[in-house]
Amino acid sequence: MASDAGRKQFWKRSGAKLPGSIQHVYGAQHPPFDPLLHGTLIKPGSKPPTTPVKLKKVSTFQEFESNTSDAWDLGDDDDELLAIAAENLNTEVVMETAHKVIQNHSKLQEQHKFQEEHLQEEKQVESAELTSIDNRLVKSVSEGHTSSSSDNASESSSMQRSQSLPQTSTPPLVSGMADCNTSVTPVLTEREASRLDKFKQLLAGPNTDLEELRKLSWSGIPKRVRPSAWKLLSGYLPANVDRRESTLQRKRKEYFAFVEQYYDSRNDENHQDTYRQIHIDIPRMSPEVLRLQPKVTEIFERILFIWAIRHPASGYVQGINDLVTPFFVVFVCEYIEEEEVENFDVSSLPEEVLQNIEADSYWCMSKLLDGIQDNYTFAQPGIQKKVKMLEELVSRIDEQVHRHLDQHEVKYLQFAFRWMNNLLMREVPLRCTIRLWDTYQSEPEGFSHFHLYVCAAFLVRWRKEILEEKDFQELLIFLQNLPTVHWGNEEISVLLAEAYRLKFAFADAPNHYKK
Repeated sequence: MASDAGRKQFWKRSGAKLPGSIQHVYGAQHPPFDPLLHGTLIKPGSKPPTTPVKLKKVSTFQEFESNTSDAWDLGDDDDELLAIAAENLNTEVVMETAHKVIQNHSKLQEQHKFQEEHLQEEKQVESAELTSIDNRLVKSVSEGHTSSSSDNASESSSMQRSQSLPQTSTPPLVSGMADCNTSVTPVLTEREASRLDKFKQLLAGPNTDLEELRKLSWSGIPKRVRPSAWKLLSGYLPANVDRRESTLQRKRKEYFAFVEQYYDSRNDENHQDTYRQIHIDIPRMSPEVLRLQPKVTEIFERILFIWAIRHPASGYVQGINDLVTPFFVVFVCEYIEEEEVENFDVSSLPEEVLQNIEADSYWCMSKLLDGIQDNYTFAQPGIQKKVKMLEELVSRIDEQVHRHLDQHEVKYLQFAFRWMNNLLMREVPLRCTIRLWDTYQSEPEGFSHFHLYVCAAFLVRWRKEILEEKDFQELLIFLQNLPTVHWGNEEISVLLAEAYRLKFAFADAPNHYKK
């Protein structure tokens, strides 16, 4: 043992580096050994265990092997160095690295913001250049044709519009139509733009595929092409594009021939009651701002009176007046750029345009009523039948709601009669009615047959609120004043999807809902 101690002293005194000795390595792959974190692995004064060996003669290599410091056998000097290294890493290196990360992030944010501002400036410059080019072109055209200034003004404005807007192929029926969303609504999304292009391509063809048009229209019709689509879906216009203009002229002329022939008889004794009832009902229509315009009242009176005279089997019945409004509003949008048609002064339109809107509304409403005329004949048997079918359908769909209504003696006729008579127009906002009618006109027998399933889905939609009401009066008040004032396309789409599911389950299997 004495010889071992002597050898250790010898190596301690030797300041020369030994070949093959293990040195501490610091770096990314070999971080500094932190004595604070790994204190349990280091025991002061600990030495690696050695196996006692009987040495008769010590060789130089054996002396080197037994006395060389191992990497884990750290001395006091090494502990001090590692502590200093750890302290330097925790304060200087870490803080400096964190500061660099923050600086780099700030620079990236500034670069991104600068790029966005630069792009916006480029777009503004481009638009300004385009505007100046358009103005120069318009000016050159107007100067070149000073002899006919009034004609040149219209040509230059049309040239300016055609150069500032992207060129798209539009059908003859749509080409003269104003865009109701041009200056008010935001830019169309990619999906909306794609759907609009599909409609335009379909309507621009020589013969519109009505079946394909129904498929596209089921999930909603873009506002820009809705007037054209409704006229085609209702059967008012032919599918052949070459026949449309002549058909429009002929039908409009025919309508005003009816007006000339019949409207003066409104004060006759035979028709006084009919005209008086129409005159009373029109102020009850919705929306209020639109119905209070004298020009609108005059147009609606003519439409309803002519229809009643030409359909003596039913005559005029309360509720028919509401069915004119969606057609009128949609066809007005064909000629104006206002977002809210309800707030537009209809009398500001040219007389010829108003006549076109009036005639188109009359014929489309007539097509609709042809499919549901038994709703408005004597005793309204069509509505009576549909209300009974609704009761049977709800009893199968949601028996708890059905029993709750029956328990409190609420009859379906007390709230659902209006749903059938006005096609839910009094239950949802006008914007929702128009979206609803997109689908109704896409469905076979949409206003008669599919409407039944929409009413069933509409009733079950308020299941929670219905079950919470425990009184006849409160139940009836709720069902006649449903909170739909804030509804939009999303709520109507969900309602239509549920109605389609019910139709798929019950329409072809009537025994499912018959007791």
